[in-house]
Amino acid sequence: MSSVLDTVLLVEVFVTLFVIMDPVGTVPIFLSLTNGRSPAAAKRAAWQAVAVSFLVITVFAFFGQQILSYLHISLPALQCAGGLLLLLVALELLTGNEKEPTAAAGTNVALVPLGTPLLAGPGAIVATMLFVEDVDGWSTFAAVALGIVAVHASLWAAMRFSLPILKVIRESGVLLVTRIAGLLLSAIAVQLVADAVRAFIAGEG
Repeated sequence: MSSVLDTVLLVEVFVTLFVIMDPVGTVPIFLSLTNGRSPAAAKRAAWQAVAVSFLVITVFAFFGQQILSYLHISLPALQCAGGLLLLLVALELLTGNEKEPTAAAGTNVALVPLGTPLLAGPGAIVATMLFVEDVDGWSTFAAVALGIVAVHASLWAAMRFSLPILKVIRESGVLLVTRIAGLLLSAIAVQLVADAVRAFIAGEG
C-alpha cells in the first residue's frame, strides 16, 4: 500500500461530514444556546462542544463495530435509523419548523445538545464508520483522520466566530443556508436509507 495520502478520500470525508454536521447551520443554534452568556463562556462552549463531538466520533470510529456487535445491531440497521432521523431533521430545516433547544442558565450546553446529538449525530457517526471500513493502510487512515479533524476545525471556527459570520450573512443569509442545508441533508438521508436497504437485500441473498 502506498504511503502517499489518499487526497480523494480526504476530500470525500471532509465534504460528506461538512454537509452532515453543517458548521454554518450550527451558527444560529449556537447563538441561541449561548444567548446571555459572556463572550468567554461562549468561546469555551465552542471548543468544548467540538471536543465532545470529536470524542464521540473517534470512539465510534475505533469501537463502533464492537459496540454494535455487542448490542446485536447491524451497520445497515444503524444506517437506516440514522437516515430516518436525518430525514426528520432535514424536513424541519426545509419547512422552518425546527425547535431550537433552550438551556437553563448554568447548564453546560456544550455537552448536550451541542456536542451530541447536534454535532455528533447518527448521520455523522454512521458516515464515519463507513469511511473507517475503507481504511486499509496508512494512506487511507491519514485521509479519514485528517478529514475528521478538518471538519471539527471548521465547526470550531464557525462557532468561535459566529457573531462576525452573522453580521456578514445576516438573518436572511442564515435562512437561505438553512434551507439549502435541509435539501442536501434530505438527499443524504435518502441515500443512507437506500444504501441500507441494498445492504439488507444483499445480506439476504
